[in-house]
Amino acid sequence: MCNLYRMTSNVQAMVHLFAPVANAQANVPAFHEIYPDRDAPVLVADGASRRIETMRWGWPPFGEIRRPVTNIRNLASPMWCSALADPARRCIVPVTEFSEWSQKPDAATGRKRKHWFALKDQPLFAFAGLWRQAEGGPRFAFLTCEANALVGAVHPKAMPVILGSSLEAARWLSADGAGAAGMQRPYPDDAMIEVDIAEPPPAQPSLF
Repeated sequence: MCNLYRMTSNVQAMVHLFAPVANAQANVPAFHEIYPDRDAPVLVADGASRRIETMRWGWPPFGEIRRPVTNIRNLASPMWCSALADPARRCIVPVTEFSEWSQKPDAATGRKRKHWFALKDQPLFAFAGLWRQAEGGPRFAFLTCEANALVGAVHPKAMPVILGSSLEAARWLSADGAGAAGMQRPYPDDAMIEVDIAEPPPAQPSLF
């Protein structure tokens, strides 16, 4: 389960990869750590274009589930069928790196370690997401699938469904339900890398 990612690229890069973007002048800050129930940028279809919006990460809880649902695996579930079948309910979640926790604590520190993954020679990519309106504003979650060997060495259960090109992003926003479901597959190992990323410095207390 992926419950941490980063989006530190800029609007110009998003416009280049996901063009055409209707609100290309939008102001999007760097998001160094995006956790569940936090706001994040996404792109949704806007006619023949896309539009950058800010949504909260985590589908509203339902039934016996008490926490927002961040990852979507079982596309046959009635929970996701109607959203998946409607291209207007799909979204592109821009990402620069995503993290999975180690299965066992580090021998030296006794703590589990974050492993960060990115695409090779490509600073920006996306997750395949679904979104819905909810009380308090729109919310999104993204698809997961069987892990490839690289991610599976750290987290064998699953990895996010990655859209690595403008063609894949366009297909995700326009395909019929069956076509969209067919994109739930692991990304090729040879197109990904594990990266070492310095943690952002702690916020400094205000002097005023």
